[in-house]
Amino acid sequence: MEAPNEAAIRIHLRQQNIVPTKIAAKGREIRISSPFKKKVKARSVAIFTRQLATMIDAGLPLVQSLEILSAQQDSKVFKEIIRQIREDVEGGSTFAGALRKHPGTFNDLYTNLVVAGEEGGILDNILTRLANYIEKAEALKKKVKSALIYPATIVGVAVIVVGILMIFVIPVFETMFKSAGQSLPLPTLIVLTLSKFIKKYVFLFIPAVILFFYLFRKYYKTDGGKMIIDRLLLKLPVFGPLLKKVAVARFSRTLGTLVSSGVPILDGLTIVSRTAGNRAVETAILSARSSIREGETISEPLGRSGIFPPMVIQMISVGESTGALDSMLSKIAEFYEEEVDVTVSNMTALLEPFLMIFLGVVIGGVVISMYLPIFNMASAIG
Repeated sequence: MEAPNEAAIRIHLRQQNIVPTKIAAKGREIRISSPFKKKVKARSVAIFTRQLATMIDAGLPLVQSLEILSAQQDSKVFKEIIRQIREDVEGGSTFAGALRKHPGTFNDLYTNLVVAGEEGGILDNILTRLANYIEKAEALKKKVKSALIYPATIVGVAVIVVGILMIFVIPVFETMFKSAGQSLPLPTLIVLTLSKFIKKYVFLFIPAVILFFYLFRKYYKTDGGKMIIDRLLLKLPVFGPLLKKVAVARFSRTLGTLVSSGVPILDGLTIVSRTAGNRAVETAILSARSSIREGETISEPLGRSGIFPPMVIQMISVGESTGALDSMLSKIAEFYEEEVDVTVSNMTALLEPFLMIFLGVVIGGVVISMYLPIFNMASAIG
C-alpha cells in the first residue's frame, strides 16, 4: 500500500475493519540512536500511569489526556515519548501498539496489561493496577539497594583510607625508623613490606581490577555465566535469603497483577520470567510454564525448582483449587515484601557493629603497628 505516512495507512485499514499489528516501510530504515540517551525513571512512569487512569475515569478522551500529560512533563525525553504515543493513537494505532514502540520505557508487562484493558473496556482500572505495581516494585528495589549500598560504602571507604596510608603515610615512618637504626617489631615489618608492595604495584593493581570487572561483566552476560552467578547469589549466607525473598515477592506481585487483569496464565508466566531479575528464577518459571502447558498445576513444577518456599507452594495450590489465585498471589507478595523490609532492617542493625569492628581492626591495626617502634623508643629513653 502506498501512503505518505504510517498514520494514513492505519486510518485506511481501520475503515476496512482491519487492525494492523505491524506496519513497516519498504526498504531499509536507518535509525541512529544516541548511547547517552537518558532513561525514563520508573517513578515518572508510575505518576504518568496514575494520572492517565484518573483522566480516563473522569471521561477525558485518551488523545486529549496524553496531550495534557505531555505538556506537563519536566523530562524532555519522556515528554517526547508521550507526544509520539499521542500522535500514533491519533493516527489510528491502539494505545498498546503505540506503547510497544518504546520498550525501554514501557515493558512487556505494561503493554500486555494495556491490551487486556483495551479489550475489556477497563483501561482506567488496569492503569491504576499498573501504577500500584510500579510503585511497590520500586519500593522493593530501594529496600534491597539500601541493604547493599551501606556495607559496600563502608568497605570502599576503608580500602581508600588504607590505600592512602600505605602509599603516602607509611613511607614517611619508614624513613624515620631507618634514621633511628632501631630493630622493628614484627607487625611494623609486615605493614612496611605491604606498603612497599602496594606502592610498587599500585599502577598494575588498578588496571587489573578494572580488567577483572570488565571480564566479569562479559561472563555475566553469557547464558551459562549468568546462570552460575545467579545461583551462587541465591546461596550466599547473608544476602542469599534476602534475594530469594525479593524474587518470590516480585514473582507473586507480577503474576497476581497479570492474572487479576485477565492475562492468560501461560502468557503471564512468560512475562514474569522476563521481569524475574535472576536467571535461576527465570529458568524455574519457564520450566513451570512448560509443565503447565502439558497439564500440570502451577504449584507442582514450582515446588520442584527448590527456589520457592513450601508455604508459597501451598498457598498457590490453595489459590488454584479455590479459583482465587490472583488474591492468593497478592497476599504472598504482601507477606514477602514485609519480610524483605524486616530482613533489611535486621541486616543493617547486625552489619553496623561488624563493620565498625572491621574498620577498627584494619585501620587501627595499621596505625598501632606504626606507633609500636615509637613507644619502644620512648620506653628505652625513659
